[in-house]
Amino acid sequence: MKQTFRGSTAFVLGWIWVAFVLFNAFDLTLRYSGKSSLVAGAILGVLTALVYLTALRPATVVADDGLRVRNPLRTTFLPWASVDDVQVSHTINISHGDKVLHAWTPQASARERARANRRGHPRPQRGRYQTEPVLSKGERAAQEAMAGKTHADWVAEQIAERAENAKRRREQPGDVRVAWAPDALAACAAALVLVAVAVLA
Repeated sequence: MKQTFRGSTAFVLGWIWVAFVLFNAFDLTLRYSGKSSLVAGAILGVLTALVYLTALRPATVVADDGLRVRNPLRTTFLPWASVDDVQVSHTINISHGDKVLHAWTPQASARERARANRRGHPRPQRGRYQTEPVLSKGERAAQEAMAGKTHADWVAEQIAERAENAKRRREQPGDVRVAWAPDALAACAAALVLVAVAVLA
């Protein structure tokens, strides 16, 4: 089973930007006015490439055969048995051999971390009457289990658990594969072409 984890806010904003750019590209085509339209198109192209690389492309993919981390320009594949340790700071840091892979997404911002810490500590009751619903035993247990944990912490736990299971099954650490991402390079190349056309026109 394959699961893909992303930064949901960045992903949604990225697609909103793509819709905005498509509308503007259509408008620039209809009202073409020479050099100024080319410059506007080049600016939109460069910004869209940046949005794609930083908001739409990054993902952490948990699959049966291993972990695939898609960062802006490169994709790294780690077989489960090659994962040594998983830590979370602002990013998920995956140790393998003497190297550390930093997954761009999901990230744990300071605000998200503070919100997660508050979630684990119920607010003190004010006044004589209780206005908050009484939680069941199961709901209290779930709240305690999630106390202080962000989405990145939860994903890191999934990765660590899969790696531990692979080591328990005595799987051999396979080759870690790092490759340049053709889609990311194509986005950069397209942006450069638009800039070159705008400059040379």
